[in-house]
Amino acid sequence: MRGKRFGTGLSLAAGALAVCGLAFAPAAAAVAPGSATVSADCGTWGGGDATLTATQSGTSATITINTTAVTAPLAISRDSLVSELKMVKGDGGTTVFKGTRNPAMATGDALEVGPLTGTVAPGDSLEAYGGTLKVTAFGFITITCTATAPQAPGPFVFD
Repeated sequence: MRGKRFGTGLSLAAGALAVCGLAFAPAAAAVAPGSATVSADCGTWGGGDATLTATQSGTSATITINTTAVTAPLAISRDSLVSELKMVKGDGGTTVFKGTRNPAMATGDALEVGPLTGTVAPGDSLEAYGGTLKVTAFGFITITCTATAPQAPGPFVFD
């Protein structure tokens, strides 16, 4: 009987420690809003609305961009686009998100790039308006887009 009580006591102690560990664990970082829409001009490549989706893990953040306003000029293989998104910080300066991640796209498919990675600090407020998106395909086709108005519902604010 004594062995059962000892085992039960250890189980209760382990459970209490696990609960305390969860209670004092740091909260996951969050960005708000999680997604925003921006109207962009991509020169001869077109223009229109694009959706930016942001995530955050500590000081690392990612942004994925989807738009039907610009389409793939040719079939594009997975992870072959070189992309750079420069966003304007609310307190001045810029933050750059870079990457070579993209899904495979057939000719005429909507453009999707990301997740592009960048570094953020707590309280950073980032806006696409005033920044640029550069996407290079095949090493020589470069599409440059600029926002024509502030993103809605507002800038990304990182924890």
